[in-house]
Amino acid sequence: MLKIDKILRYKERCQRIQTGALLFGPTGDRLFAETLEKKPGFVGRIDFIHKINITSLFEVCCSTNPDFDTGKAVWYPSHMTFDYADEDIVFYEVKYITKDDTAVSWQKWENRSKSPITLTLRVQAEQCHTEQEEDGTFYLETPMTAHGFRVGAAVGSNFALEKRDLVLVPGQIMDFMVAASAVNLETETRQDAVQKVRGYLKQSPVEEIIYERYQEQYNQFLQETPSFESSDEFLNHTWMYRWFILRHCMAKPNFGYLQHTVEYEGRSHKVSKVPFERKGWEFTKLIPLSTPLHLTDLRWHQDQEQAHEIARSFFSTADENGIARTAYVHEYGKPYANYMVWAVYKLYLADGDLDFVREMLPAMVRFVEGHVKVYGNPSDLLQIEEVHQRTGKEYQPSYWYFHRDENGEYPKNPKDTSRYTPLKRVDRSVYHYLNLKGLSAMCRLTGDQEGSQKYQQMAERLSTEINEKMWDPETDFYYDLHFQTDEKAMVKNIVGIYPYWAEIAGDRERKGILRLFDQQHFAAGSAFASVSRECPAYRPMGSWMGNFIKGRDGCVWCGPSWPYTTGIALDAAARQSKREGHAYDNEFGKFLRQYCIQHFRDGVLERPYLVEHYNAKTGEPLSDDADYNHSYWLDLVITHVCGLEAGEQELTIDPIDIGLKYFKLDGVNIRGKRYGVFYSKGRDRKHLGLEKGFTVTRDGETVFHSEELAKTVLPLE
Repeated sequence: MLKIDKILRYKERCQRIQTGALLFGPTGDRLFAETLEKKPGFVGRIDFIHKINITSLFEVCCSTNPDFDTGKAVWYPSHMTFDYADEDIVFYEVKYITKDDTAVSWQKWENRSKSPITLTLRVQAEQCHTEQEEDGTFYLETPMTAHGFRVGAAVGSNFALEKRDLVLVPGQIMDFMVAASAVNLETETRQDAVQKVRGYLKQSPVEEIIYERYQEQYNQFLQETPSFESSDEFLNHTWMYRWFILRHCMAKPNFGYLQHTVEYEGRSHKVSKVPFERKGWEFTKLIPLSTPLHLTDLRWHQDQEQAHEIARSFFSTADENGIARTAYVHEYGKPYANYMVWAVYKLYLADGDLDFVREMLPAMVRFVEGHVKVYGNPSDLLQIEEVHQRTGKEYQPSYWYFHRDENGEYPKNPKDTSRYTPLKRVDRSVYHYLNLKGLSAMCRLTGDQEGSQKYQQMAERLSTEINEKMWDPETDFYYDLHFQTDEKAMVKNIVGIYPYWAEIAGDRERKGILRLFDQQHFAAGSAFASVSRECPAYRPMGSWMGNFIKGRDGCVWCGPSWPYTTGIALDAAARQSKREGHAYDNEFGKFLRQYCIQHFRDGVLERPYLVEHYNAKTGEPLSDDADYNHSYWLDLVITHVCGLEAGEQELTIDPIDIGLKYFKLDGVNIRGKRYGVFYSKGRDRKHLGLEKGFTVTRDGETVFHSEELAKTVLPLE
């Protein structure tokens, strides 16, 4: 069994809000199953590229009508097992989806009754057309979906179950495989699907061999990640889980507007369950808000071409102003604030690929210039947001601050657009600063000194304006501003921490980071609240002034804790701690633990289940978007817990002491060199291959050693 399957095994892993809806781990380049029912085969809500709700690819039906709802399902990242037994039958199944979009079910049946039982392969999905080839292979075809493609799937068995029913006599045991290969009928044909499934069925008939090949293929992504182990099991489990999420949400649509690899924000259920009905919000699309967060973690994967492809996807969605938009294969949506140019620069610092920087540079210039044009203003370089949803932090109270009544109460109806004010936003402005800084560096690296100087000067000016205009010395915090008057909206939003992440806060502003650790502000119980507890609109469970304006699970940023900003805030805390001589290492460790706990339902390690947002006080999940992907975490461990920070010319190693007895990080690819960081506190741990102290290696050779955690700077070769 794969290591990740052992660590993340989860019995009866179901959606919280839909009883019996089994979640499914493995995904193909295009084919995935959001949920499956407790039935032999693939029955549930099955999708292709985007959310389309095919109700079934195939099902094996038994003549004894077993009560499969009482069976036992176990979720693994790479597969699912399902077993059932009653007085008539014993059944066991392993199912998975291959990278090339083939759904596979290995089934084993035992007849322990006194009469023959019959097994029938059924291929029938709602609103779909089904036929059979001359050789008996089933062919299923969907109607045209709302996304402009049809899906075809060929279904067959290595025991010819598609040609005839299978009869098991009393005492007989039989095992067989059923597979369904899916294709996009706009670019492929029915015959492509048939040939693909026949090719799969012609492999070795030995289950173990085929399954081992599949597991090798599934594990390839994981084998190319750095390895990490520590004395903290929450860190260890979260490390594996975060790599699973990146693999789980990675897709290759190869169609329409999405020709390259993309990272989805999740495989979410916030859409109608009616087959082929497009209604509700879908996360299985390119969302520019979250793409740089994906890149922040994925840059540490050894196959860095995946990160390049994701960046290509992002910039390919640019509008007439060069600004990236949300994208399905058939249409573009809205843009969102993000720091993608900075993320590409950070990727370069890891992989050193200047050719890729040159390839992306024209698009990145258009992206930055587009933000100056669309979100800028005549008086300064601060960025204005007119639509509160476009920063991804909708319903943050600062937008309504200037419409409070005489008692300081916020409007009861936040959907009244006349009652909120566009703002010069801290988050947009910090993103813009980072993008300017990253663009300046990449212009310089590629020989454009004029461009580099231009964007560096803009970055320096913007940094000054953030500190001069958005900082309030009386309350020690950064605030959003009225878009015309520059009056401060005196609401402590979590984005007021962003200047520490961008490392633009000076000595005067250093106390503002303390708000992050303060129980009266953002440290409400489950790191971190999205608005300070002192704000009258603060609601940790997610509502607007007590009204659930978007339902219980809706996106409301006036209190709940969001992994999206928790990751950035922890990054900010770590960077400020290092700037002040590791003053806040304990706080970083404390809230990193709270962040880790959010990755597991009820805080139980055996239940990996990261969602979109949480009750900031209790840590209760407020949404049910399992394996949600709009934050970063791996980079926090590599950059801060283990201390690896790549620059242009040198590698800084500056770990934060979070109280670990030991840790081992190995296989970190920086400019083609393999780095490792190892720590054993107080003594040798030979059973772990660790000697006492702190050691850094390059390609297996020790390049630094200290008796304790320590900072060092090494030249990059």
